[in-house]
Amino acid sequence: MTEPDARPHVVIVGGGFAGLWATRALADAPVRVTLVDRRNHHLFQPLLYQVATAGLSAPDIAAPLRHILRKQRNVEVRLGEVVGLDPGARTATLADGEALRYDYLLLASGATHAYFGHDEWAGDAPGLKTLDDALAIRRRLLLAFERAEACDDPDERAAWLNFAVVGGGPTGVELAGTLAEIARHTLRREFRNIDPAQARVRLIEAGPRVLASFPESLSRKARWQLERLGVEVVTGTPVTAIDAHGYRLGEAFEAARTVLWAAGVAASPLGALLEAERDRAGRVRVAPDLSVPHHPEIFVAGDLASVQQDGKPVPGVAPAAKQMGAHVARAIRARLAGRTAPAFRYRDYGNLATIGRMAAVVDLHGLKLSGALAWWFWLAAHVFFLIGFRNRIIVLVNWAWAYWSYQRHARIILGGADAEAPRDDR
Repeated sequence: MTEPDARPHVVIVGGGFAGLWATRALADAPVRVTLVDRRNHHLFQPLLYQVATAGLSAPDIAAPLRHILRKQRNVEVRLGEVVGLDPGARTATLADGEALRYDYLLLASGATHAYFGHDEWAGDAPGLKTLDDALAIRRRLLLAFERAEACDDPDERAAWLNFAVVGGGPTGVELAGTLAEIARHTLRREFRNIDPAQARVRLIEAGPRVLASFPESLSRKARWQLERLGVEVVTGTPVTAIDAHGYRLGEAFEAARTVLWAAGVAASPLGALLEAERDRAGRVRVAPDLSVPHHPEIFVAGDLASVQQDGKPVPGVAPAAKQMGAHVARAIRARLAGRTAPAFRYRDYGNLATIGRMAAVVDLHGLKLSGALAWWFWLAAHVFFLIGFRNRIIVLVNWAWAYWSYQRHARIILGGADAEAPRDDR
C-alpha cells in the first residue's frame, strides 16, 4: 500500500506564463504540485497573430505541458477545468466532479475577450486569445479572398475585400500590418478575378492614437509605418455596431465581411468564484504579495490579478505574468520556512510591437527605436523567449523564408470551406 504524500500540495490553475513560471520555480521545493489546464499545451501568446495570419503553424508557438515539465518529478499535470472553489475546505473542484485539496492555490487562468457590453458582436468579430481563435481567424481571412474571387457582384466583392481590425493596441497593429502584407505581397498573382492588393485594411482605435502604452513619438511612427504598408488608420472614433455585413462608425455604415476584435480583454471568470474584491475588468485585487486578502494560502497572478505599483496598474503582458509566477513560488517557499512573504515588485524592461516586414517600434526606457532596427530587435527577443529549442529553430527558419519570399507556408484552410466562414444571413 502506497503511503500518502505528506508534502504540502500546491495546486496551480493555468499553464500560461504565470502558471508555468511558478511551477518551474517550485522544482526543488519540498512540495508536490498539480498543474491544471483546460488545454494540454503552453502557448507563446505574443506570436499568436502569426498563426492567425498563416506565418507560423500552431506547433511552432506551443509545446505540450507534459513535455515541458517531464523532468520535474514533483509535478503532476492534469487536463481539466476548475469550476468550483471552496476556500474554507481548501478544495478546487474540476468539471468532472473531482475535488483537489490544496495547501496553497495559485489562480493564473488568464483573460478572455471583452466586448464592452456587446457580447452579441463576438460571432461577427472574433478575438484572438487561443490557438482555436487563431485557426478560426486564419480560416476567415483566407475564405474572404476565396469568396471575393467567386463573386460576380462588385459591391459584394468589395465587402469581402474590406477588412477591419478593431483596437489599436499591439495585437491590433500586428494583425492589421500583417494582413496588409498578405494582400499586397503574399497573394500576388494567385487569383484570376480579383487583385488582392485592392483589399482595404482598416485599423480602428477609439482613442486618440494607436499603441497608447508607447511614447507619443513612437505611436506616430507606428501609424506612419502602418500607412506605408497600406493600412488605413482611424482614431478617435469608436465602433458602435457590428453584424455579419459590416460595422458602424458613428452613423456611417461600412460594408465589411471580415471584422477582427482586438479592443479589450476581461479577466477569466474563475476570479468570480472567489469572495474577493475585483476591478471593472474582473481582475482580483490582491495583497502586495499577490495573495488574496483574508486567504493567504490563495494567490492570483497574470491577467487575473489587479496589481498597482507606483500608482499605476501593472500591465497585462507576458513579462509581468512571468515575474508574478516566479514571485508566487518565492512567497510559498517563504511561508514554508516560516517567513513573511515578500511584496511583489514588477520590473519593466520595456515595450515592443511589430508592425510588418522591417517595421516595428521599441521603447526601452529612453532608448526609442523604430523601423528595421526595431524589427530585428523584436525578432531576436521573441525567438529567444520561445519555449523549446525546436520552436526557436523552426520560427527562425520560417521568418527567414518569409522575409526573402513574402510567402506564408501555413495558408491552409482547415475544417472545410464553410467552417467558421463569415456568415451570410440575409
